Amino acid sequence: MKPWVAGIDPYVPGKARLADRPVVARLASNENPFGPSPHAIAAMQAALTDSHRYPDPASTALREALGAHHGIDPARIICGTGSDEILHLAAGAFAGPGDEIIHVRHGFAVYDIATRRVGATPVVVPDRDWTCDVDAVLAAVTERTRVVFLANPNNPTGTIISAAEVRRLHAGLPTDCVFVLDAAYAEFAEGLYEDGIGLANEHANVVAVRTFSKLYGLAAQRIGWAYAQGALIDAMHRIRAPFNVPTTGQAAAIAAIADQAWAEKTRAHTLQWRAWLAGEIAALGNAGLRAVPSAANFVLVEFPADGPVTAAAANTALLADGILTRYLAVQNMPNCIRISIGTEAETRAAAASLRAFVEAATGTKAA
Repeated sequence: MKPWVAGIDPYVPGKARLADRPVVARLASNENPFGPSPHAIAAMQAALTDSHRYPDPASTALREALGAHHGIDPARIICGTGSDEILHLAAGAFAGPGDEIIHVRHGFAVYDIATRRVGATPVVVPDRDWTCDVDAVLAAVTERTRVVFLANPNNPTGTIISAAEVRRLHAGLPTDCVFVLDAAYAEFAEGLYEDGIGLANEHANVVAVRTFSKLYGLAAQRIGWAYAQGALIDAMHRIRAPFNVPTTGQAAAIAAIADQAWAEKTRAHTLQWRAWLAGEIAALGNAGLRAVPSAANFVLVEFPADGPVTAAAANTALLADGILTRYLAVQNMPNCIRISIGTEAETRAAAASLRAFVEAATGTKAA
């Protein structure tokens, strides 16, 4: 085994089931609680008749649909097996042994895996209150820096930096450093927001990454995509897997793009219940809980480091109630739990379970 591979901590997914009790709320993996558009489901069913044929290796129709929807050139789009593959392609195409790749300490776990997989050195930059510190990232850049990964909004924290700060970060990078802007949660951001597409139009060193797993509810189909200028796209195409997006996934994604009413239903629900859940957590503030402001489809809850109301104890209580959330000790965040926004019933169940836990642990009624 290569030493850099031995240094990889394998990705640990969120819980999807419980061995000894039914699941009441599945809120561990930031999934769309409504599932995909009915039109996407019908498209997948129709595509099954071609299961004996290989999929279009270039995802041509999907790239054309994306180009039309976003007003961009389909030739500058690459599709992947989820956005995860795109992140691995960026690391593999632009870095290797002796090179450095920067990401923030509490960023997406795949960045470290993708970096180590190609033998590059991860440079992990401290954040500020769970949020990217642009000055700290720029201070970490050296002549060996080849890639900078930024999730905005960030997973698992939900935090976001402004469009101006994104552009300031990019402007401070050398032109031979590839800026990978991971906008998997773009549709849940509000206000002035930079998703990377404009930057990629303007600059030759930007890769804007998106996914169909969140807003569009197609996580099982593994469909991601990226937009960049031609030289970057060509480099990533050279190392991507052939036939990497299944026929069902391509068909579903095209239908999902066409059904923006379904997408807007998910977005509106998420914004409403994200705010509601944050308010419920704030009501538990006397016990030391804090909802970190989120621009994604989840809320990060920060707990006291010790005492009766810890993240570990809360996770145990939630599991006992059949509620699956993401306890983040596995990502060196032992005082945090990430709660995806589910259906109204699921979100209310999670909040009620947390409230009951806090009241039992402290012996007092929450506000």
